[in-house]
Amino acid sequence: MPVAELLQRHAEAWRGATAHPFLATVREGSISAAAFDTWLVQDARFVADLLRFQARLLARAPRPAQAVLAAGLVALVEELAWFEEQAAVRGLDLSAPALPATAAYAALLERLDTAGVPTALMALWTIERTYLDAWSAALPGAPAYREFVEHWTVPGFAGYVAGLEQAADAVGAGAGDPVFAELVAAETAFWDMAVAAS
Repeated sequence: MPVAELLQRHAEAWRGATAHPFLATVREGSISAAAFDTWLVQDARFVADLLRFQARLLARAPRPAQAVLAAGLVALVEELAWFEEQAAVRGLDLSAPALPATAAYAALLERLDTAGVPTALMALWTIERTYLDAWSAALPGAPAYREFVEHWTVPGFAGYVAGLEQAADAVGAGAGDPVFAELVAAETAFWDMAVAAS
């Protein structure tokens, strides 16, 4: 089964993760700067966790998947540098402790380190596809947040997500319903965390 079919099999949960109220407030400009900054700091922590997960996945991935995974790793390193720039501009402390949703997501990624490669590839695709679809739902973004929305919806990112989908499908990763559902719930909890901070 192609991994994209998971989106239809879990349509309601998928909508919850990709059309979340947090995204609507970013699109409308009604989110407080404090809530957005809380989310931004926690997302920087998540990207660092994802970088570690993806590096270990690259080391055990089949040869055809290595190029897309390696390119993704380079992008994550660049993303962390971008977060550091944003934190400097906004006066944020990226060493702030992980909030519960961030810590729970990190624990899920650690557990996925022991999963088979098909499941791990499906997980990575799910994470990135959720991000792409969610930020696409926030387009164009209120002026105060437009730079962020545009950053996460560039065509290159969409191409990367498509490459991950091909890599996951090539190893038959579409049977991972329970893990897919866990990841979508983790994404929703991450948005919920930001809304709670507002």
